[in-house]
Amino acid sequence: MTRRRWIADEVSGNRAALIGAHAEHLIRVLRARVGQEFDIVANGVVHRGRVSKISEARVDFELHEEISSNATIASVTLMLSIFKFDRMEWAIEKATELGVARIVPLVARRTDPHLASASEKRAERWRRISMQAAEQSRRATPPEIAAPLKLHKATALPGALRIVLSETEQETLLRDVVRSNQDVSEVFLVVGPEGGWTEDELDQFQKEGWVSASLGPTILRTETAAIAATVITMSELNDNGALPHSLPHPRK
Repeated sequence: MTRRRWIADEVSGNRAALIGAHAEHLIRVLRARVGQEFDIVANGVVHRGRVSKISEARVDFELHEEISSNATIASVTLMLSIFKFDRMEWAIEKATELGVARIVPLVARRTDPHLASASEKRAERWRRISMQAAEQSRRATPPEIAAPLKLHKATALPGALRIVLSETEQETLLRDVVRSNQDVSEVFLVVGPEGGWTEDELDQFQKEGWVSASLGPTILRTETAAIAATVITMSELNDNGALPHSLPHPRK
């Protein structure tokens, strides 16, 4: 039976701990017991961990041997133009499960001003969602959730392969762009806001050297485009045409 995986909140030598709500879920919902074993991620390394002590809102572990874990082929950064928070949270959760290394919320020209102003306070919730999704999907680390960026700063970020998804692109498919750049170590994917990019935004991407690509002839919702782009990119980066790490089993 596969052991549940947890990412430690505290690490010291061969000991680690979960604290707060993180620990309470393990104590009250999963009814953890002293001596029970779990996979514990400590400083990015997966260990076999044995529960040594359970107290109020805290579970302590003794760390034992390291457990090998599969790494992704390339580092994929997903840059999401901020959209309705419930749907954005879903996209963050699924992108985490699929293995993206970093998620960057973007403020574009057509981003709702109220959502943009509330996004700074929302970032901590997004980090909790990504942490939970990382544990559920047996990742060694959750993705970095960056502070929201305005578009002009985002377009200037350096990267080996930088791709902007555009509904106006008629010729170049995302699949073909990634397939012809399989040796890169880092990929940036940018997904536009509801309503799409403005012409001057696309011009800015072009001036900064970004590659424009399409997901196909249909117009997708932002969250659908984000997940489709992530799957296509990671699949093409893998020589075997499969995702770079095993997909998690459905939740029960």
